[in-house]
Amino acid sequence: MSLRKYLTSRVFLLQVFIAVSIIAVLGYLFIHWLTFTTNHGNEISVPNLSKLTEEQVEEKLDDLDLDYVLLDSVDYRSDYPKYSVVQQDPLPGAKVKEGRKVYIKINSSGFSSVKVPDLIEKTYREAVPTLKALGLEEGTITYIPNLGKDMVLEMRYKGRNIKPGDKVLKSSKIDLVLGDGKASYEEDIRTDSIATPIEEESNEQ
Repeated sequence: MSLRKYLTSRVFLLQVFIAVSIIAVLGYLFIHWLTFTTNHGNEISVPNLSKLTEEQVEEKLDDLDLDYVLLDSVDYRSDYPKYSVVQQDPLPGAKVKEGRKVYIKINSSGFSSVKVPDLIEKTYREAVPTLKALGLEEGTITYIPNLGKDMVLEMRYKGRNIKPGDKVLKSSKIDLVLGDGKASYEEDIRTDSIATPIEEESNEQ
């Protein structure tokens, strides 16, 4: 049988049909296997871990077949419990696959201490950014008579005077005493008048 007749024969066409069918079935099975192994379409919504302890995080993620990695602790935040989750990645509500790791950062146990900067004779506009850069906050502002307008004359913490280098906890409020730009001088003029009698010598003639 010639090649041309063979290519147009029913036997050859049947073999081609069978081969195409086998390839189609294998492709279908492969796609379903790939979907199964990658959990395609079976996504998990990441829970909100905010303010949970590490033990609570582990328990909650285990129930969802997720894992976690503790990255680090952050500076103490008073609006979060000690050792609770402050940050997480992925964020709550994100869709992930089973076994995905959720990265967390937890709150420190308390405020760390910082040294009070030297703000004496600095202006108010210079003092406030310096405080904030160290994690401190601006407290009550008081003005007293002084030629230096808005110049820091004293620093106070909880009602007591403090000096540069003293240690306070982060987020502490530092009260500032500023000059009002007006001079207040009280001059007490005391004139002691000492009467010195003048003796006149009279020459009696």
